[in-house]
Amino acid sequence: MKEKIQLTGRSLLKLSDLTDGEMMYLLDLADTLKKEKKMGLPRDRLRKKNIALLFEKASTRTRAAFTVAAVDEGASVEYMGMHDIHLGKKESIKDTARVLGRMFDAIQFRGFRQETAEILARYSGVPVWNGLTDDEHPTQALADLMTIREYFHYLQGLKVVYLGDGRNNVCLSLMMGCAKSGMHFVDCTPPELMPPKDFLDQAAEIAQRNGGTITVCPDQADAVKNAHVIYTDVWVSMGEEDQFARRVRLLKPYQVNMSLMRQTGHLENDTVIFLHCLPAFHNNETELTHQCGALEVTDDVFEAPFSKVFDQAENRLHTIKAVIVATLT
Repeated sequence: MKEKIQLTGRSLLKLSDLTDGEMMYLLDLADTLKKEKKMGLPRDRLRKKNIALLFEKASTRTRAAFTVAAVDEGASVEYMGMHDIHLGKKESIKDTARVLGRMFDAIQFRGFRQETAEILARYSGVPVWNGLTDDEHPTQALADLMTIREYFHYLQGLKVVYLGDGRNNVCLSLMMGCAKSGMHFVDCTPPELMPPKDFLDQAAEIAQRNGGTITVCPDQADAVKNAHVIYTDVWVSMGEEDQFARRVRLLKPYQVNMSLMRQTGHLENDTVIFLHCLPAFHNNETELTHQCGALEVTDDVFEAPFSKVFDQAENRLHTIKAVIVATLT
């Protein structure tokens, strides 16, 4: 029997909040919404809805995507940075949640602690969407899956290899998304940055029921063999800047370069793509890379035809719009 999908009034705090069917429904809805936007079809599904955008961490793609997605569908948004509100300082998170829930139809939170998002969802009485926490990045994973499916036209059975910090929020959410869609996910990371065992076990169980696998492999050459997707992220996440020198020494062997891309065996027949959630340190055009050069990915890979990072960035908009529409209508 086909699963009945009902997401109205629901929060999205982590990808495991969704059933496998609900996740695939959001991807299908994102495809539809993207086509509508490309065709210039006017839509007003969220007319008179008001959305609060709470940001503890800086953002380009998340802020832009939530804003444009909401406005495209007729909603209004209010951006609230940490200098604008009293969240957790002069006012408890619980109290802020109850105030905002009386005034807004939904809340987006991007910040540090997963617990903050959970408290907002528990006490606001409206849908809360996780735009990123230290533990989870569900809207990014949805955009990743959408981008992969756009290129290959399917997900199940593909091999996705993530190289770098194997226990950060992007890696864990991507791992869960691959498990739910029956892909073969390889977390290529040094032993010092292994993901939590309980999360690995959960993802492996979900992958198995969908015909996929979850593997942790510290050896780059073994990990990338026959890969369809090579994925990396910054080596130092927001809030970990004091770890920069140590992390660079630890992860330098995990840099995605053209030699590594060739080791997939799929470069010559156009059956491998490169993804990165951005921002990426790939050249000397930022303050940081001007001093130390490319870090997690080299410029020739980042700018190559097989790099789909800007398709991926655009798809943040369409998948986020799908989440908003599905939970507010």
